[in-house]
Amino acid sequence: MDDTQFMNAALEEAKKGYASGGVPVGAILVEDGQIIGRGYNQRVQQMDPIAHGEMDCIRNAGRRARYDAATIYTTLAPCMMCTGAIIQFGIKRVVIGENVNFPGNIEVLRNHGVEVLNLNDEGCITLMSKFIAEKPELWDEDIAGRESV
Repeated sequence: MDDTQFMNAALEEAKKGYASGGVPVGAILVEDGQIIGRGYNQRVQQMDPIAHGEMDCIRNAGRRARYDAATIYTTLAPCMMCTGAIIQFGIKRVVIGENVNFPGNIEVLRNHGVEVLNLNDEGCITLMSKFIAEKPELWDEDIAGRESV
């Protein structure tokens, strides 16, 4: 699989979040060409403010000795919390679907030696735009009213 195919898998996770009434951000963690973790934003569904897509994905990948050979694919540029988790666990490569709807913290990742690739994926952009238009108050809650931190 290539970056586009893995992003499509992350987008499928985002669609699960959207279908269940939550924020449509999905993520997958890949190592040696295999998906080792999947997740999506479940803040609403679990009443958990930390259950962002990347956090759910890393949690679902389970305990690992190291993450530096893994790539995380996320449909939206990561917030500061998820950026911190990526840095903390030593994930060296992040592929994002888009940063049009939320700029995230790409430069923070890069400043910590993380390779970041933005696919500007139309499917990711469209799904998030639709969600923000439908539920602006929920989006504002998810990002705590911030454009980025």
